Amino acid sequence: MLRGLATINFWATDHPAAIRWYTELLGFGPYFERPGYAEFRIGDHQHELGLVDAKYAPPGAAGGPAGAVAYWHVDDLEATLKRLLDLGAEEYQPVTAWGDAGFVTASVTDPFGNVLGIMTNPHYLDMLGPEGPDEPA
Repeated sequence: MLRGLATINFWATDHPAAIRWYTELLGFGPYFERPGYAEFRIGDHQHELGLVDAKYAPPGAAGGPAGAVAYWHVDDLEATLKRLLDLGAEEYQPVTAWGDAGFVTASVTDPFGNVLGIMTNPHYLDMLGPEGPDEPA
């Protein structure tokens, strides 16, 4: 049924600023753009992060942090969190270890009000197998 994350969309009232902020954070620009939409391919499986002009948000969409938090695997949670905060994100959830199995999470709100979760996740690394990360296509 659910096979994996295809695209996660973040709304931004200042769409050009959001593109610049995520380009700075990720170290590369979007691979696809059209007016009101920009999309980045991220990580080992090239999951997609879409930035959408907030004028296209569905009626009743939350104007601030709400709903689910999507967590992106990171190899160094503390360094990633520091970089996010240095770029102007604000802590949403503090660093939290979930037991002793190596699952650690934190989240921030980006300057546009979206919640961005980060996580160290041993299961994610196990799925990559002994060969390591997939090479981007």
